[in-house]
Amino acid sequence: MTAATSPAAAQPQLAQLTQAAAALQVPLSDAQATQLLDYLALIQKWNRVYNLTAVRDPAEMLTHHLFDSLTVIAPLLRQLGGNAVRLLDVGSGAGLPGVVMAICCPQLQVTCVDTVAKKAAFIQQVAVTLRLPNLRGLHARVESLTGPFDVVSSRAFASLVDFVTWSRAALAPDGCWLAMKGKHPAEEMAALPADVQVFHVEELTVPGLAVERCIVWMRPHAG
Repeated sequence: MTAATSPAAAQPQLAQLTQAAAALQVPLSDAQATQLLDYLALIQKWNRVYNLTAVRDPAEMLTHHLFDSLTVIAPLLRQLGGNAVRLLDVGSGAGLPGVVMAICCPQLQVTCVDTVAKKAAFIQQVAVTLRLPNLRGLHARVESLTGPFDVVSSRAFASLVDFVTWSRAALAPDGCWLAMKGKHPAEEMAALPADVQVFHVEELTVPGLAVERCIVWMRPHAG
């Protein structure tokens, strides 16, 4: 545990995290569970100086940040089929869900890109502190990146149209987009360009939260 989280204080959180991971069918080792809680402690620590996230209550951070991000892990693993891939998390902010992906899926090479330098620096600090060689923070505009990345993800980042337009050059030709959304974004999906295909919309349930969540899976479509 980091200095910000004592073992005694983390025990209730650990029990909740283990229970949530089981409900979401996320295989979580003891080491990964510890890393996830240490990650939350780092967000709390940095939040005192930098505005990484508006959610500051530890209990809310566990559900709104950690559990919400964990919902993507099982669908992502099913989509990848165990392959080692390069993933770009766009507008990652404090690293949600990019850092969670890097911890839970060590076969991924995760790049978290954000236009705010302090947020990219935070991701770099997380990678060093938690010893995550498969994670890096990048201060850049996504439009400037060329990849290729096998998966380009986002969580409540922008409209689907803006997301795919801005990140198009970063996506590998046979790659896919993963957009985490709240309620089913029917209007945004209808506005997508003709050469982007929605091939699956996956409803999600966040343990401890009565909210609507889904993943919109997309890929380039030739015609």
